[in-house]
Amino acid sequence: MQQAQQIAIIGVPLDMGAGRRGVDMGSSAIRYTRLNQRLGAIGHTVHDMGNIGVPLAETFPKPDPTERLHHLEPIAAVCADLAQQVAGHVAAGRFPLVLGGDHSIALGSVAGATRGRKLGLIWIDAHADFNTAETSPSGNIHGMPLAALTGHGHPALTTVNGFASDSVPLVQPSHVA
Repeated sequence: MQQAQQIAIIGVPLDMGAGRRGVDMGSSAIRYTRLNQRLGAIGHTVHDMGNIGVPLAETFPKPDPTERLHHLEPIAAVCADLAQQVAGHVAAGRFPLVLGGDHSIALGSVAGATRGRKLGLIWIDAHADFNTAETSPSGNIHGMPLAALTGHGHPALTTVNGFASDSVPLVQPSHVA
């Protein structure tokens, strides 16, 4: 028999990390399927925290195609906020269920889960998301979270606002499959 969980749902309607718009609607679309009720029906207690604040992409200049890190500052800020929230829920004994958004939110999700502990990470995706500004063909940060989590890339991404140091990555590369 499964053990009931305290689940904190955190929506992150971020789509600035990708080259196309629209995935910001993901958290709403998943909630629309009655996620909260379905989790409750199988015995879990659900705390829907709503969506974290994400600035509108339209308030920023359209990225220059030659720029190597599109929307770095707002994405790093959203991921830092998300990391704080995830860490708080983990510390309180709740399972953080993060609904997004583009792949860049994995940076804040995993960073928050690593606070005070070492993690192993199973990364399942069609792409490795292991680019940096130097290797990315697009400059889109959604292709960079795994590299940043393992200490490769821009310091705003690798340290997630103090969740890691410049010398110790959030996740050891040998702990990733």
